Amino acid sequence: MKDDITPAERRWLLLIHQLPSKPAYFRVKVWRRLQRIGAVAVKSTVYALPANAETQEDFEWLLKEIVEGGGEAMVCEARLIDGLSDAQAHALFDAARDEDYETIANEARTLSVRLEADASAEERAEIRTQVGRLRKRLADIATIDFFGATGRLSAESLIAELESRLTEEMDMTDEHPRTTPLTAADLKGRIWVTRKGVHVDRIACSWLIRRFIDPDAVIHFVPGKGYVPNSGEIRFDMFEGEITHEGDRCSFEVLLTRAGITDPALQAIAEIVHDIDLKDAKFGREEATGIASLIAGICAANPQDEQRIAQGGPVFDNLYQYFRAKRG
Repeated sequence: MKDDITPAERRWLLLIHQLPSKPAYFRVKVWRRLQRIGAVAVKSTVYALPANAETQEDFEWLLKEIVEGGGEAMVCEARLIDGLSDAQAHALFDAARDEDYETIANEARTLSVRLEADASAEERAEIRTQVGRLRKRLADIATIDFFGATGRLSAESLIAELESRLTEEMDMTDEHPRTTPLTAADLKGRIWVTRKGVHVDRIACSWLIRRFIDPDAVIHFVPGKGYVPNSGEIRFDMFEGEITHEGDRCSFEVLLTRAGITDPALQAIAEIVHDIDLKDAKFGREEATGIASLIAGICAANPQDEQRIAQGGPVFDNLYQYFRAKRG
């Protein structure tokens, strides 16, 4: 996720927050979320991210959680003038990611030593599972490696070597809150409204709406803040929306529940969307990394929201057919 903006044009997003002293788990939860989105501390209560639409969305969702948890927070865009330079901030991000990559590299070295020993078939199967987890962790870290830290090369090489050795030796083998479901009639004929600059959650929701709820649904894209809904509109994946994040559930999960849809194939897709959107690895879906890359490519190639939805639809169509066939 490298940024081509020159240092003179660099803009940063700053999350300035104050958390309540209790409960202690809430402070840990916020800290973990900051780690997952790749933010680094520039002061004890000030965290930074390079400014773009996706990082702004990450900070805004976290701000919402902090306020709902009894804390205070604000997000601002800044240009560094004195004290901390752009190069120093850049180095903070690289250092954080290099530390992550080194942790993975060390674990890969340990697995390599175990593999070199006369490991039993059961031990090799366990090593194979752990290598798969390392590969997923490496991909997750790469998504928040904003400036291309050098440590990735070593970690990537060690994992690739392990995968090659394992392949040569053996073939690879392979509770929600209660809500009142809406009927199909309640949802048909409505105008759906969401924020401009759609990404995975909103693309998936739009696909779900037109594929399973209302094929003729009209979807409008509006500014994320300050929009006043008209009569008959349903806002989704918006901070004040009727269908949006609830607790640790993304908007796609909430929409499924509100619509009373229990299709297992759609539940599987919901888990993938959750892992990509919230970056919390709650479900640990192995498909998430690949789908995240596909959606990122679609968004990069298509500036218009309707284009992104049109291009993203076939991705979710194919996922749906895959999970339907797998279940069958």
